[in-house]
Amino acid sequence: MDVGVVFQTDPPARAVVAAAVRAEQAGFSHAWTFDSHVLWQEPYVIQATMLEATERIVVGPMVTNPATRDSTVTASTFATLAEMHGPRVVCGIGRGDSAVRTLKGQPVTLAGLRESVRTIRTLTGGGAVTRGEGEATTSVSFPWVPEGTPPVEVWVAAYGPKALQLTGEVADGFILQLADPAIAAWTIGRVREAAEAAGRDPASIRFCVAAPAYVTDGSAAQLAHAREQTRWFGGMVGNHVADIVAKYGGDGGRGQSVPSALTDYIAARQGYDYAQHGRAGNTHAAFVPDDVVDRFCVLGPPSAQLERLAELAELGCDQFALYAQHDAADAVVDAYGSHVVEAAGAL
Repeated sequence: MDVGVVFQTDPPARAVVAAAVRAEQAGFSHAWTFDSHVLWQEPYVIQATMLEATERIVVGPMVTNPATRDSTVTASTFATLAEMHGPRVVCGIGRGDSAVRTLKGQPVTLAGLRESVRTIRTLTGGGAVTRGEGEATTSVSFPWVPEGTPPVEVWVAAYGPKALQLTGEVADGFILQLADPAIAAWTIGRVREAAEAAGRDPASIRFCVAAPAYVTDGSAAQLAHAREQTRWFGGMVGNHVADIVAKYGGDGGRGQSVPSALTDYIAARQGYDYAQHGRAGNTHAAFVPDDVVDRFCVLGPPSAQLERLAELAELGCDQFALYAQHDAADAVVDAYGSHVVEAAGAL
């Protein structure tokens, strides 16, 4: 199993680049960043510098979206980075959350997401796509990308049944933003079923679980502190879950079976402030109970971290990407480098 790390692009930008260098030295395989250009600094400027400052680590957004980023622009960005750095870039994408909602917009439709995945893969591979309708139809390609160039991989972040189906049908990888093994088993199963139904080899899809990790000494006091530092994550996930409940119902209605382990906990949710998005101490995450924090995040000493990663690897996860948005960011990267990354590689 690979181990990646997810950064917010808080200023100073050079510190994010330095953190990516630190992660590479610790053995991490991937350095991902949030993509919310209003809340934080522009990620693609920082990602380009991260690639220049490192030698092997793979870089990409977790995740971008087709609403605030036109798909042809995203494709051009990644085609350029791939030309400069080879297969060290990956495009994580979803329907849109913080970047969109901060601007009072709406996530794109699944049809829009599907088209975006196709556009990015085709254009970065030197092919052509058709844009527009009727007399406004035009063929778009990048004359500077040779035909037959390996396309940049596009990994889709998803939770709901139809988004998981889309992922299995078109994506190179699947990103699940929580580390609950039961939910991981359900989502991975749905993606694999969709891939097989679409005539794809399910084994060709990469599976990434992303969640906060906090390494403790095993004491109850440190575990309690770790929970408070990572409770924000359940609030962040709750935004996506709320959309799923609104569409399918809390009991998985409309013929869809959505696990109660994913939906029940948001009953006490009363709103969300994107100004506190992805930050420890988020006051809009108080509704998240301890058991959800424990299931969604990876908390405890290195042995407990590896135990959870082994469970996820058994389900087919190829990568665990840890969020370090808490008061021990450098410490968790160092602890993983010393005690987890090499052992995880053998899973």
